[in-house]
Amino acid sequence: YTQLGCTLSRMQQYKEAYEQHHRALTLRYHYLDFSHGLVAESLNYCAESLCALGRGGEGVPLAIHAAQIRKSLFGTSHPAYAHALSVLASCYHDVGRYLDACDCIEKCLGICGVAFQENHANNIPNLMNYGNVLRSTGDLTKARIVYQRAITIHELNFKGGQQARQLEKCKAEVDDLTDKIEELDASVKSCHSDDIPDEICRKHVVLADVESQGTPVIVYTDIGRDVDDELALVLLSALKQKHILNPVAVITTLSPQRERAHLARGSMDAMGMPDVPVGIGSCGGVAEGVDLEIYGSEYSRSSPCIFESGLDLVCRTLESVPPKSAVVLCIASLSDAATCIREHEELFRSKVKEVVLMGGVVSTELGETLIPDSAYNNNCDISSARFVYKKCQELGIPTATLSRWAAYGCPIPPKLLDEIAKTEHMVATNIRSVSKLSIDQLWNKVILHPDDPRREKLPNRCDISWFCRTFMSKGIISKDWASSVWTLVKKLNMYDPLAVLLCVPAYRAAHFDWKSKIVNGVPHIVVGTSERDTGITNRLSLYNEYSSLFLFAFQESLHK
Repeated sequence: YTQLGCTLSRMQQYKEAYEQHHRALTLRYHYLDFSHGLVAESLNYCAESLCALGRGGEGVPLAIHAAQIRKSLFGTSHPAYAHALSVLASCYHDVGRYLDACDCIEKCLGICGVAFQENHANNIPNLMNYGNVLRSTGDLTKARIVYQRAITIHELNFKGGQQARQLEKCKAEVDDLTDKIEELDASVKSCHSDDIPDEICRKHVVLADVESQGTPVIVYTDIGRDVDDELALVLLSALKQKHILNPVAVITTLSPQRERAHLARGSMDAMGMPDVPVGIGSCGGVAEGVDLEIYGSEYSRSSPCIFESGLDLVCRTLESVPPKSAVVLCIASLSDAATCIREHEELFRSKVKEVVLMGGVVSTELGETLIPDSAYNNNCDISSARFVYKKCQELGIPTATLSRWAAYGCPIPPKLLDEIAKTEHMVATNIRSVSKLSIDQLWNKVILHPDDPRREKLPNRCDISWFCRTFMSKGIISKDWASSVWTLVKKLNMYDPLAVLLCVPAYRAAHFDWKSKIVNGVPHIVVGTSERDTGITNRLSLYNEYSSLFLFAFQESLHK
């Protein structure tokens, strides 16, 4: 299958080539360990074929995993790892992330420059890839030099007629670039200014097509604080593939927000969402100079395509969507949402059809309006939380609040994390390992005095008794417990993924019950109002729903 796929690819029959390479990948998944070098080979070939078909976004997760496997097997100075970086560069290039592609291919060429002789023929495909990327960045002069270098190496290694198509392509590129340089000299110079055009960084925002792509969703997340934010993005990737929800912007908030953006970018790339833009938000109400915890991952990556201003990204995104079409999903501090409403109220009012919040409110039966309670996301910046709820009710923008009681009503067993880790997707395995660490870290905060700053705004109600009821279904254990508490955990609470499902009317109707507060003729709903009224209609049905979506997301992104 692999040999046939390579032959078909050389014949430019890329659809048929992908089918053969996918057959090989399926067999290798079945018979070999995921970390085997031949699995990486098939992942690379599939990614290359998808890229040739204009489906580079699907190829990105495959290429990332191939690079990770080869890095583990051979190290970062081996040509096999360099080749995986070249494939990843092609995939990034195909989705318009030219500077990410440039970074990958330059690393590849750096490795090959040491591993091979200066004029080795293996350098030619990488140089051609580099020239193609440089052309897209606007550096036409350097692109021409690179293609000329490829021609020189070709002539030193091959006789007349050998690899003729490769040589013809390089010469055609040089001729075309020469014409372009003469015509667009002024444009080339402008591309070397300090301000890199947005189209090169892939910082433009694509107009949202609601009918074909699903409901546009803007997400505020504090990914890296605990795993359910990342699981929410995993769920979004599944719903994106099903054209139910269309994540159009992800904003990271809560200090250190830049590192959270790097984690979000890497996670979304690995999940097949390299085209969804990420922006850096505010510190989320945390005091200046204070960085809260963020877990690590091997796939976290800085990227020039990340928006420095999350607010700017949200505004561009809202301008790109039809009126009253966007859902704003807040699964973090409400600081950034408050700033957006405060500074761009009319834009927010005209484009947002609903705000979905993971948090909580004071009893719906008290007062004429909804008021946020002391839930963690609210508590990070309570003044912003009050402002968001107040303005949404004043402006007639419906809200849907999912409380902690809903999460308590549908806990998951730790075995689900074991199941998703069996897919061997790098995000799934990291979530599994981080979950244990997160539970132990939470325990270490819970046992501290309520006034201890190391609790990091954890509500006072979150004490030892709460921890045991929430995660262990057993009596109190001593705060002096010395070993990991993970072995005692019987259930985990899934907060943010439930908020994602609440964004979908069909899932909302099938799995949730709610209380409504009518303000100015507009309903504002709350799912989970007490320990007895969790708002979950059927725990098993809901668990089956999102567990199957998790598995679908991981398996599809690896083309299993």
